Amino acid sequence: MRGKTILITGGSKGIGLACAHAFAAEGAKIAICSRTQAHIDEALKTLPGAIGFAADLSSATEAADMLAAVEQALGPIDVLVSSAGAARRSPPDELTPEFYQAAMDAKFFSTINVTDPLVKRMAARGTGVIINIIGAGGKVASPTHLAGGAANAALMLVTAGLGNAYAGQGVRVVGINPGLTETGRVAEGILSDARLAGITPEEARARAIARIPMGRMASPEDIANAAVFLASDKARYMTGITITMDGATTPVIV
Repeated sequence: MRGKTILITGGSKGIGLACAHAFAAEGAKIAICSRTQAHIDEALKTLPGAIGFAADLSSATEAADMLAAVEQALGPIDVLVSSAGAARRSPPDELTPEFYQAAMDAKFFSTINVTDPLVKRMAARGTGVIINIIGAGGKVASPTHLAGGAANAALMLVTAGLGNAYAGQGVRVVGINPGLTETGRVAEGILSDARLAGITPEEARARAIARIPMGRMASPEDIANAAVFLASDKARYMTGITITMDGATTPVIV
């Protein structure tokens, strides 16, 4: 990774920030993106030499402007890690068509608005890796994560399709489906689960961990380590796939 330009969307917190640290440790040039400048400023305090840009990636225009700014500052992007966006969770009785639309904007289009223009630039150069941090909710339906899970499932299909479409042009597209991970987003999801079940958040958290055979949630660093591997030449024959990292919670053939 030394000297390569890595763009990490959603890079100011959680898995995205862990990815930024992991790639920086490999000698990469780091750019992060987040909707909130204050969050970027806080993250950059721990990432010497990195740069950050604030953008709402659900807007195709803001996403395009952000890509242009990154490449002007650091040169062509070698690796994109898409970790931006997360749909809010909700009990099913509170879902509305507008809620589903918001979920697609928050997760699906926040990824696609960056991936679509960048995969074409990478193909024109004949090289590049795109890693989509998606979510296990796209494979296994959860009553409190139907809207977000639908967006995740769509991203899994796009990951497979783009991996196939651009394999001959030197671009790899892969996905990671984290299960429960120690992030603020998951903590918010546990609050929704607690409301639906009529229990305390502490009880909901304990129940969630009890369903994980490995006995703990993933750390953001666990996911980041996988992202660095997938971006490296050691994974050069891997494309069009999404790897589930859920501590064996869902033992299915993929």
